[in-house]
Amino acid sequence: MSNPTVLVTGVSGFIARHCAAEMLRAGYGVRGTVRSLKRADEVKASLARHVDVSRLEFAQADLESDAGWDSAVAGCAHVLHVASPFPAMQPRDEQDLIRPAVEGTMRVLRAAAKGGVQRLVQTSSMVAVMYGHPRTRTAPFTEADWSQLDSPDMTAYGKSKTLAERAARDFMDKEKPAMHYSSVNPGLVLGPALDRDIGTSAAIVQAFLKGKYPGAPRMAIPCVDVRDVARMHRLAVETGAPSGGRYLGCAESLWLIEIANAIRAGLGDVARKVPSRELPDWLVKVVALFDGAARQAVPELGKPMKVDNSLTRRTLGMEFIPATEAAVAMAKSLIELGLV
Repeated sequence: MSNPTVLVTGVSGFIARHCAAEMLRAGYGVRGTVRSLKRADEVKASLARHVDVSRLEFAQADLESDAGWDSAVAGCAHVLHVASPFPAMQPRDEQDLIRPAVEGTMRVLRAAAKGGVQRLVQTSSMVAVMYGHPRTRTAPFTEADWSQLDSPDMTAYGKSKTLAERAARDFMDKEKPAMHYSSVNPGLVLGPALDRDIGTSAAIVQAFLKGKYPGAPRMAIPCVDVRDVARMHRLAVETGAPSGGRYLGCAESLWLIEIANAIRAGLGDVARKVPSRELPDWLVKVVALFDGAARQAVPELGKPMKVDNSLTRRTLGMEFIPATEAAVAMAKSLIELGLV
């Protein structure tokens, strides 16, 4: 017998397309939500280059509207709630990010609970785990940690992911629907792009390849391959672990210069514009006066960002693709797709 149908929200996105491909390969049917059905043919053609799409279908639904969600979940045994705003730059009004992330999550949860969905996996983020903590902290971050919303260093995006996951868990605690819930919290998602619609996940690697920066800020970040993120979503659907699991997607934490070095070593001359040195902190702070991306990096300069996700690895049986390999795979795909 074939596996049941899974709803993948925001299926046109970078992570969501990989999730759809993973579930289709495993024999599940996939129904993907798009804000407009005009995107359906393009997404289907993209996935068809990598996987059998005979059990792929689409539904129209938007995180900022109630319309369409009940029909989107109808007949689906499981939901992967991947859709969430992910901007290249922080908005002037943080509610432009927080509101659709939280309210959209609640729309999906309510529709899933009402529709008798068996399992829902929410795509959260490591930014809901390890940001806003004191710089003096040396202990690795684990599945038990939460980002500190009252910290002045918390970005609007960090708040949106933290509050959306909190809202989902509060809903499960208070409403107690007959639905298994878990979250997947990836770090910086690297790995191959399936098409030219890469969103903002690839921004760092793309900027390195284009030679946008003369050096790499002295900043560490937990990294994971998108193929592992997709596999984590499938395993979260299939696990025998109790509801409430929180699974940290991190192969290892790398300094940005380590990502750059891996890309230069893996690609050779085509990566000649990738920086080969670290930028001094003072220079990053000067650039931050007029560059929004650099401004976001300043609070994280010099912080090691250690992660202990041994619980996740044991529970899901995960062996992660090395982060340096994921960085090279992303860089190669960006070049092959003509995005550099």
